[in-house]
Amino acid sequence: MSEKSALIIISGPTGVGKTDAAVTAAEPLGAEIVSADAMQVYRHMDIGTAKPTQEQQQRVRHHLIDVVYPDEPFSAALFKEMAEARIRDLHQKGCPVFIVGGTGLYIKALTRGLFPAEGGDDAIRKKLREEVETSGLEALYQRLRMVDPEAADRIHSNDTYRIIRALEVHQATGQPMSRHQRNHGFEDVGYRTLSIGLTLDRTILYDRIDKRVDLMLASGFLEEVRGLLGQGYSSALKSMRSIGYRHVADYLEGRVTWDETVRLFKRDTRRYAKRQLTWFKADPDIEWMGPDQIEVLRTKIDSFLG
Repeated sequence: MSEKSALIIISGPTGVGKTDAAVTAAEPLGAEIVSADAMQVYRHMDIGTAKPTQEQQQRVRHHLIDVVYPDEPFSAALFKEMAEARIRDLHQKGCPVFIVGGTGLYIKALTRGLFPAEGGDDAIRKKLREEVETSGLEALYQRLRMVDPEAADRIHSNDTYRIIRALEVHQATGQPMSRHQRNHGFEDVGYRTLSIGLTLDRTILYDRIDKRVDLMLASGFLEEVRGLLGQGYSSALKSMRSIGYRHVADYLEGRVTWDETVRLFKRDTRRYAKRQLTWFKADPDIEWMGPDQIEVLRTKIDSFLG
């Protein structure tokens, strides 16, 4: 690019109010939003991913929502490729671009690049998948904690894909994936960014998360998951092992009670929010504010866009 594209990034933990704040700030600018959410890319997965409402999408156009089916692969690299294409088109039209979401890896991939995919080894990956079937995922997660505790701290113990990927890189290269990522350094790839993080007092955030789970369940989330299973989407899919979907699928397939489903859904969502905050707090470029500080947000954006 001869001129760096300006990106307004709004990130933060789940349930903090990123979409509301972003739509309110973007609408008067005629801006468009590129979603940086690893779950909102999936079609038919609406309630559990807290996608922007139709009203919000009418007010501000959103991109990278509903781009793949639940059984199709999606990755940070694919997100980066698709997001760059949208940003390029919007930049050429003179349209301000907001990047909005809570998937820190996607935002980092877009703004600072991905480390080279060393260690892609089909044979190792196949063997690790077989180990999941024979020994269970927990055994692999504990092995990852031994060989790459830094990566294990960032990866949920139920995230089969990322656990296998981290172990695959370690076995193929003899080095932890976290070391490869540090050595790469995530170089700047040519954007001028204003990075805003939204946050709340932890007690207030957790209460909002609990209430949002209740609202999802009252809005038909059980039927959404039942419908996905009825369409033939296996509960073992990467998309279906995400928070909420795996909890409700476990209930529908008779593995847990309803009360336990709701308890674990809320607990794991709170834990996810905590991990997101840990990730984003490590970024010194993020300016933090509350989701209700809209005028402060608008002032920062106006100054940034000049």
